[in-house]
Amino acid sequence: MKKYKKILLIGGEGYVGSVVKNYFLAKNFYVDSIDCLLYENETSVISNNSENYNFKYGELSQIDKITKINDYDLIILFAGLVGDPVVRKYSKLSTKINVYDIQNIIIFLSKKYKNNFFFISTCSNYGLMQNNDRANEDFNLNPISNYAKAKVSAEKLIMNTKNNASYKPTIFRFATAFGISPRMRFDLTLNQFVLDIYNNIPLEIYDPDTWRPYCHVQDFAQILYQTYKLNYKKRYFEIFNAGFNNNHSTKRELVYKIVKLLNTDMKNIKFINKKGSDQRNYKVDFSKINEKVLLKQKFTIKKGITELKKYLDNNIFKNYSINSNKGNFKVIRKVR
Repeated sequence: MKKYKKILLIGGEGYVGSVVKNYFLAKNFYVDSIDCLLYENETSVISNNSENYNFKYGELSQIDKITKINDYDLIILFAGLVGDPVVRKYSKLSTKINVYDIQNIIIFLSKKYKNNFFFISTCSNYGLMQNNDRANEDFNLNPISNYAKAKVSAEKLIMNTKNNASYKPTIFRFATAFGISPRMRFDLTLNQFVLDIYNNIPLEIYDPDTWRPYCHVQDFAQILYQTYKLNYKKRYFEIFNAGFNNNHSTKRELVYKIVKLLNTDMKNIKFINKKGSDQRNYKVDFSKINEKVLLKQKFTIKKGITELKKYLDNNIFKNYSINSNKGNFKVIRKVR
């Protein structure tokens, strides 16, 4: 019988991490998860009763005290304050976590850890692109948010450890996430648009013709799993854009798709043709990972919208906070 590996997810109870956790558990891996439950997401922990799952409460800075890192064949780092609004609101905390804590854990792992390390970065690193090019992994980075700037700094730090590293790192620049998760978020573009349009909440959309790639959380998990199965020499100190080329959309196109699939109208939706606080605009080339890794896309944008509608039709989120990152419900949501 095959001996399954043990993995550690740092920030494993978050929106993406909780899906990845369940994916690897379904593949019969042993999964430990470290999380400080910053968003009071205890339900992600107590809803999982797999005997192969072990939760460890703690923060990034405590990892060497609460676990033995070389017990794991793979460590995936999800932890951090995610998204521009939260980073702006909690600027000091985000600097501590996203910059100093993450850089310290990278340095620690590079010196003390002997196995596979996956760092979760973002396509937001490409920032603002003025033409219709698609950014491959060698494209110039142009982060415009503090969140993306911290990711770029972490990437550079990882790549600079190559000559004297003991670990085997891989960097993933993921597309914007969407889809259903045990730790649901509705502050992400596609999820938020579906929720607001479904509930007829007035919606103002700035920079409606800016481009963004999207990736379903189940495809996040698949990408990480399939890349892990590669021989480490094919992913050692590699950077991958993580997503699929057919999942690009402008905000305007996204709204039209949602309105059509929800069989509703545009009366509560207003496109604001001026610059908002989030001006990101980029198309990304995902050819490299799809050529190197055996992937079969599970969710297109259309399928993801239909999935969300199904859950909303069944009142799964009837008692759920409109803004899952501790924001308050607002009658008019300004998407910038």
